[in-house]
Amino acid sequence: MPRLALCLQRGLLVTIGLSQNVVAQTAFTWQQIKDKFEATNPTLKAAQLNIDESKAAEITANLRPNPDATAAIDQINPFSTQPSPSGGSSGYRPFAFAFPLGSVSYLHERQHKRELRLETAKKSTDIAASTYLDQERSLMFSLRSAFVQTLQAKAVLQNAKENLDYWDRELTINRTRFKAGDLAQVDLDRLELQRVQFESDYETSMVNLRTAKIQLLMLLNDRTPIEQFDVAGPYEFAEQFTPLSEFRDLALATRPDLKAALQNVDLAKTNHQLAVANGSTDPTFGMDFARNPPIPVYMGFSVTIPLRIFDRNQGEKERTQIDIGRNERLRDAAQAQVFSDVDSAYVTLISVLNLLRPYQTKYLKLATDNRTRISFSYQNGGASLLDYLDSEKAYRDTRLAYLNLIGSYLTAAAQMNMAVGREVIQ
Repeated sequence: MPRLALCLQRGLLVTIGLSQNVVAQTAFTWQQIKDKFEATNPTLKAAQLNIDESKAAEITANLRPNPDATAAIDQINPFSTQPSPSGGSSGYRPFAFAFPLGSVSYLHERQHKRELRLETAKKSTDIAASTYLDQERSLMFSLRSAFVQTLQAKAVLQNAKENLDYWDRELTINRTRFKAGDLAQVDLDRLELQRVQFESDYETSMVNLRTAKIQLLMLLNDRTPIEQFDVAGPYEFAEQFTPLSEFRDLALATRPDLKAALQNVDLAKTNHQLAVANGSTDPTFGMDFARNPPIPVYMGFSVTIPLRIFDRNQGEKERTQIDIGRNERLRDAAQAQVFSDVDSAYVTLISVLNLLRPYQTKYLKLATDNRTRISFSYQNGGASLLDYLDSEKAYRDTRLAYLNLIGSYLTAAAQMNMAVGREVIQ
């Protein structure tokens, strides 16, 4: 029975360990990370509320003026008494000659003021939507960069683990040589000490991976433990020779900040029209009714028109006219910024590709073959220990540089996607 209980306990521990490994191995693809980010990022959700606020302002802009109602009573005599037909006083009658009056008036807005206010509010909503998309574009670049950094940290960690495993195998071989008297103690000690560098690379890679995951979880507003969070995706580069002119055309058609700049010019023109309309006079139409004995009831109509002796809207007209020119200059600046961003991202992308090609076709194979040959020569007495360590260092540096260049390529691709305004390089 004790042995059976011990077996059951061990089986339960193994099951728990496997379930924990399954949780830890749950990895999100880029599309899943992107969807999760759009659903949970608090900065993005706060920016979305700006659009809702602007839509609420449309309701206010479309309101009509409320009519005015006035009620009055005049000719009240609180100090008078009325005589009776018999010659005596009939008592206190202050409302004997009271004059009740009621009126209703309504301000009529001319020159399509309400329609222009509504149009201005709608265009402001469009600008808020474009501004939201531009903020999403910037945040998406930060998310993509964090995703790439995590993939890069995973690749570097895997490379560090492979290097450590390889060196352990080399140490096993050289320990055998030492026992056989084919290797000096001082050389074995130097080989043993070299393992510290591999261990340091491995631990540094572990820290970098955890840091990258923390940054990614922060952007996702996720409290998942680091051990249970992972990402997956291709960590490689692809030859893409899309002409620069195509990237420029796509950016001009897609960039939300450029679209917002164009919308601001249109809004400024509408604001100028509204300023001109606000300078026009608005009549107020009224209707009144009253009782004036012996007339039992009567009614009348009135029209009130402000006299425009002074145009009190000249400054606003001038300001909105100047604002049109200012927004046109900002539009030109935004267009220049689009070209600058695309050109810079393109140059960076081409530069990284130019470095990656020789690594893939020549340097990686050369470093691997050199390490293999020097290792074989050293084990057979044909190479010195210094040559052996140098070849190992050259391989490690070449492999690490290649992995970092892939990370630089993926980051440059994300920069190009941000410059264009949408994903053009996967």
